Amino acid sequence: MESKSQSRFPLGRQSSLAPEKDGVSDDSVTAGHGVDEGIDSGLRLMYMTNDGDLEGMEELLDSGTSVNYKDIDGRTALHIAACQGYADVVDFLLKNGAHVDAMDRWGSTGTYCVALWRGTEVAVKKLGEELFTDEDKVKAFGDELALLQKIRHPNVVQFLGAVTQSSPMMIITEYLPKGDLRAFLKRKGALKPITAVKFALDIARGINYLHEHKPEAIIHRDLEPENILRDDSGLLKVADFGLSKLMKFTKTVKEDRPLARQEDSWRYVAPEVLKHEEYDTKVDVFSFALILQEVSSSNS
Repeated sequence: MESKSQSRFPLGRQSSLAPEKDGVSDDSVTAGHGVDEGIDSGLRLMYMTNDGDLEGMEELLDSGTSVNYKDIDGRTALHIAACQGYADVVDFLLKNGAHVDAMDRWGSTGTYCVALWRGTEVAVKKLGEELFTDEDKVKAFGDELALLQKIRHPNVVQFLGAVTQSSPMMIITEYLPKGDLRAFLKRKGALKPITAVKFALDIARGINYLHEHKPEAIIHRDLEPENILRDDSGLLKVADFGLSKLMKFTKTVKEDRPLARQEDSWRYVAPEVLKHEEYDTKVDVFSFALILQEVSSSNS
C-alpha cells in the first residue's frame, strides 16, 4: 500500500525544465546502492527507472504499484526515463499505461525536453514512431510546420527549426523557462489586477496576430492555460499549434473528423466545435474568455 504523503525523488536533475540546483542535490543519495524497502513503492519505481532496472520495475507494477505515481514535484517514472534517455524503459512504461504528457511542476512532459542548439537552450517537441505510419499525424505535423514558419510575433512562441528526415521527428522552438500559465496560477493563486490585465493583453495580442494573419487567418483551436507559456521577463506567449486551422477560401471551417483531446481541456472548446459545426475565429475568443476568468480569479 503506497503512502499518501508525497516524497521527492532526489537523484539529480530529473526534469528537463527543472533549475540546475532545484530540490535535493546528488550528494544526498548515491545511485546504484539499492533501494530502501521502507520507502513508497512508487518512489522505488522511480529509483529503479533511474537505474534502468526493468526487471525490478516489472515486479513493482505486477504488485500493484501505479505506473503514473507522482512525487512531490509531479514527476513520474516516465519523466525520469525520458531525461535519462532510456528508450527501452520509456517503451516499457508506455506499454504499461504511463501517461505520455503528465506534467511536472516545471512544465516538463515526456514528449517535451530542453536541448542545446547552436549554443542556445531550446525546447524540443518529439513525435512518436507511429507518426511514420499514421497519415493523419503526418499531415498534422506538416500543417503545424507550415503554420510555425509563417509566424513572427512577441506574444507567440518562436519556431526555430524541425527534424523531418529521421526518427523521432522533432519541432524546435524557443525555450521558455518559466513554464505554463496553468502552473503559474496554481502556484500564485489570486493575481494583482495589474498583473491580470497584463496577462490578458499578452494573450489577446498573440491571438489577434493569428486572427489578422495574411493571407489567411489562423484559428488556434487549442487555447488553454497549458498552451500559454511565460518567458524570463514574465511575458506570455501563445504556444502549441497542433490543432490550428488556416481559414483559406472561406470565412468558416469545419472538422473533417472528431477532435481527440485531453479530458480536462474540453471545457475550453467552443460549442460549435464540439457539435462539429462550421466555426471561425470566435472559437478562440470563447477559449480566451474562460482563461480570462481564471486569470482574474483565485480558483485556477
